[in-house]
Amino acid sequence: MPSPFDQSTYQVRLEWGVSGLHRLAPTDVVIAVDVLRFSSTVADAVAAGATIDLDGALRWSTNGAAVTAAATADTVLVGGIRNAAAVARAVQVIQGSRGRRTSVAVIAAGELDDAGAIRFAVEDHLGAGAIVAALTDLGIDHTSPEAAAAAESFRSLRGALRHLLGASGSGRELEIGVASTARMEAAGIVPTSTEDAATLDAVSVVPMVDRGRIVAFDG
Repeated sequence: MPSPFDQSTYQVRLEWGVSGLHRLAPTDVVIAVDVLRFSSTVADAVAAGATIDLDGALRWSTNGAAVTAAATADTVLVGGIRNAAAVARAVQVIQGSRGRRTSVAVIAAGELDDAGAIRFAVEDHLGAGAIVAALTDLGIDHTSPEAAAAAESFRSLRGALRHLLGASGSGRELEIGVASTARMEAAGIVPTSTEDAATLDAVSVVPMVDRGRIVAFDG
C-alpha cells in the first residue's frame, strides 16, 4: 500500500537526505543537492573536465555524496544553484528520449548532526527550489507540495542568495573552517566558495553518475 509520504502521485518530488530518498516512491531520475559544497564543487570540477570517483567523494563529503551513492534511479544527477537551469534541461532531454512522463526526486542533502540526524540546511532548500522552479519553467510542473514550497521560497528569495548562504549556519561554519576542506584538497579537488555556490546558473554542465564515476551528462 502506498505511503502518504511517498509523493507517488506527483512527477516532481522533494525530500531530505538518504532517509528521505528511501521514503519516496522510486523515480526515474534522482537529483542530489548539497549546495555547500558537494554539488557546487562537483559541478565546477566536472565543468573543468574532471571525472570524480564516487567512492573517493564519499571520503570528503558526508552529505551530498552519500545521497548520490544511495540513489538507484536509472539516472542520478548532481545539482544546485550554480547549475539549476542546466539540470532542468537535462531532465527535459531525458524525458524526451524516453517518450513519456519522467518522475524526478530532488533530494536536499541537509547536514548530519552529531547524533546522525538530518539538520535542515537553508542552502539546500534554496538549491532544490531553484531546480524545481527551473523544471516548472520548462513545463515539468506536476510538483508535490514539498517541491512547490521550495520552488516558491527560491523565487521569493533569489535576490538575496549570496547573503542567505553566507549568513547561514553552513556558510558560517565554512568561514570558521571544517575538516572536509583538507580532505578535498588532498584529493585534488578545489572547493567552491560560498559566494560562488550562490551564483545562479553560472555552470551549464550537469554531473551524472556513470558506473561509479561522476561525469558530465551528455544527452
